[in-house]
Amino acid sequence: MSKIATIVGEAAGALVFVAVVMGFFWFYKSCKNLFSRTSETGSSDPSALRAGPSSAAGQSLFGPQGARQFILEELEQATKQFADSNLIGCGSFGPVYKGWIHDIVVAIKRHPGAPRQEFVAGVMYLSEIRHRNLVTLLGYCQENGSQMLVYEYLPSGSICNHLYDTRRQAPTRLEFKQRISIALGAARGLSHLHGLKPPLIHKNFKTANVLVDEDFIAKVADAGVSMLLEKIEEACPSYTSSINVFRDPEVEASGTFTEMNDVYSFGVFLLELITGQEEAVLINYLGSNESLIQWVQSRLNSNEFVDRRLVGSFTMDGFRDLIRLTLKCMSFPGKRRPNMNKVVVELERIHEKEMELTTVMGEGSAKITLGSELFASK
Repeated sequence: MSKIATIVGEAAGALVFVAVVMGFFWFYKSCKNLFSRTSETGSSDPSALRAGPSSAAGQSLFGPQGARQFILEELEQATKQFADSNLIGCGSFGPVYKGWIHDIVVAIKRHPGAPRQEFVAGVMYLSEIRHRNLVTLLGYCQENGSQMLVYEYLPSGSICNHLYDTRRQAPTRLEFKQRISIALGAARGLSHLHGLKPPLIHKNFKTANVLVDEDFIAKVADAGVSMLLEKIEEACPSYTSSINVFRDPEVEASGTFTEMNDVYSFGVFLLELITGQEEAVLINYLGSNESLIQWVQSRLNSNEFVDRRLVGSFTMDGFRDLIRLTLKCMSFPGKRRPNMNKVVVELERIHEKEMELTTVMGEGSAKITLGSELFASK
């Protein structure tokens, strides 16, 4: 009996082993087929195997097929009924809300207005403009007396947050090379807009419209929004009487915009990177008969012209070249200004030279430098 029991036990064990092996091969074959189907869809994300409809929605949200039309219910759910707690800012198009659509973070801008075909046509055009240094327009909605734009969300916010937000527990110390890199990214974004056929003029470029992602790659926001507003509003928006240091004074005289007006605004942006002084401070400094370029020239000799946080992070050559470029961008008449392609080339040269010099020297200037000292040797 014991021998029979042994034989039966061994046979049972063998059967269990065979069953396990067969089960293993069946599982392997099933998984192989499943991954094969996944690769045919173009997805390399393992989460696609379990995400189901959410994954498909995410692909349609970020796909290259143009702007997606959202329904109001989706955007209300994304923003908790446009709750104040989700309000993250207010721009030329209206209030901006942070939202979550299929676990994807987006920025939703809301503007009062009835549905108009011009709005849809404008959104479709703008959504096709894709560039590494431009904030991507993902979709839109026209319902319940509102026109809404859905953009990619940049977690690090605008450059203003890092230059001027004293409430931050750990304020960002933007060194000179970082500021040049940010300026270069923004310049590339504007250059791309100006290189379109026909050129797309930003018309509202400013420091608050330069955002950075988690890798501190700069992206220009609100590209084309001014054009969109002109299309959907009954009359072209009138310019406010308040001082806007980013607006080229030549616009006030001519009433028209050209690429050179964006170049002037970019020069003011460079000025903020150099001085660390925000728009409101610059406005307070302006006299009734003093232009911003006159303000710059009159204060180049001041030891308060350069942002003190830059001490030790720049070379004299690099800083001198950046100030010269700033003055060129803000020069009059506007036809004397470099186009954005030339600005990109010059910033690339300054950045490359600065990287080489600081690598060799180990550090930059360790003192606050007067503008007169910057230009004394040349």
